[in-house]
Amino acid sequence: MIRQPDPKPDVLRRRDTIVAGLRKLLPESGLIAEPLRLKPYETDGLTAYRQVPLAVALPETTEQVAAVLRFCHRNGVRIVPRGAGTSLSGGALPLEDGIVLGLMRMKKILDIDYADRCATVQAGVTNIGITNAVSGNGFFYAPDPSSQLACMIGGNVGMNSGGPHCLKYGVTANNLLGLKIVTIEGEVIDIGGAHLDSAGYDWLGLLTGSEGQLAVITEITVRILRGPEGARAMLAAFKSNEIAGAAVDAIISSGVIPVALEFMDRPAIHACEEFAHAGYPLDAEAMLIIEVEGSVQEQDILLGKLTEICRRFDPISIRVSQSPEESLAIWKGRKAAFGAVGRISPDYLCMDGTIPTSRLPEVLRRTQEMAAAANLQVANIFHAGDGNLHPLIMFDANDPSQLHKAEVLGADLLKLCVEVGGCLTGEHGVGVETRDLMHVQFEPHELEQQRRIKSAFDPEWLLNPSKVFPLAESAIAAAVLPQAA
Repeated sequence: MIRQPDPKPDVLRRRDTIVAGLRKLLPESGLIAEPLRLKPYETDGLTAYRQVPLAVALPETTEQVAAVLRFCHRNGVRIVPRGAGTSLSGGALPLEDGIVLGLMRMKKILDIDYADRCATVQAGVTNIGITNAVSGNGFFYAPDPSSQLACMIGGNVGMNSGGPHCLKYGVTANNLLGLKIVTIEGEVIDIGGAHLDSAGYDWLGLLTGSEGQLAVITEITVRILRGPEGARAMLAAFKSNEIAGAAVDAIISSGVIPVALEFMDRPAIHACEEFAHAGYPLDAEAMLIIEVEGSVQEQDILLGKLTEICRRFDPISIRVSQSPEESLAIWKGRKAAFGAVGRISPDYLCMDGTIPTSRLPEVLRRTQEMAAAANLQVANIFHAGDGNLHPLIMFDANDPSQLHKAEVLGADLLKLCVEVGGCLTGEHGVGVETRDLMHVQFEPHELEQQRRIKSAFDPEWLLNPSKVFPLAESAIAAAVLPQAA
């Protein structure tokens, strides 16, 4: 079971005073402290774990965020930044003695510069909201997590989110130009801007993917890109997961890089087809969704090459979309995959390991073997092109033994990813789900250096302190490292 840090008794005793102080800093409806109204904030997308926070602050401006952080810093109150709460690693899981700093009211598009191809937005703007704001002029924002209708750009930066199209366009880090951040002391700092490179240290690289541990991000400047002339998708169905994995490796090795290359196995195919009626091949054990873009001629050439590669692996079927409507239908099932699996299982854990694509066949085979040994069903839905696995481990959270088995299987699958040369997380972040596996990926001295960076930004470990690092080490770091830093 995921364990939270011990609460600070002094903070809990001062609850009413803290709530009253925060209320003075925010608009009338900007603080939630009533127990019933706090319930919606007790968890995030990792719904197996819950904790009601002390209070929820809902600022609307960077200045209000700074005021809240100054107050919490003076009073030793821990803070968990939160966007839409779609985190799948427990990144926004609250603390009993801490406040949730919700940025969902910070949803303004501040500036769009088509000449320099960038947009500046507040942290609470949804991922799809950026594309919607610029699509009328032929532009789009490239990273597209499956939760893009709901997830917010601040959370995307915190977890360095990707999505199906990151194979061609890169993840969030590859599409950022600038950030406005607020430190734990309430200082506002601008990093980067509407230009391609910044002098000095790569602060963008350090802060992107930092999971709310170093500062609170309030504004983001992103790259926007010209939309392609067109795009088409194809489906390739195979007789086994291993064969489909080998086809993925062959595609990537060929040098033909599609804009997206997604994998779904039999449980995922059936769940998504029942939900979306996308015409998926129900006789297949595994299926690839492959998309290309460009002019009609470019699409035809690329789809021809990809079809030729897939045919080497004796596919059950290959279907190339002939219209935008057919491509949308193909993607409808994939985009709804996590919700579709939720219809057939009361609960599931969504893992997020990344591996070299050459090891896909082996890892998919061993995943099936490990799931069978645990007597649990796993649906595989993931970004195959960059080896970012998302096995969904299905279980019933009302049965504690099933939850424990799911946690053990999830940990074993992530260890497998590291064993074959991959890593613990590709885009969901470490959060609470993976923090106790950090020793699998990193040596003790490497973790110590990471903790020192955390302490340099946040000496008292008030910002999202229960995430990323094992709890015992976090407590030691909070007590010792500030003096040593």
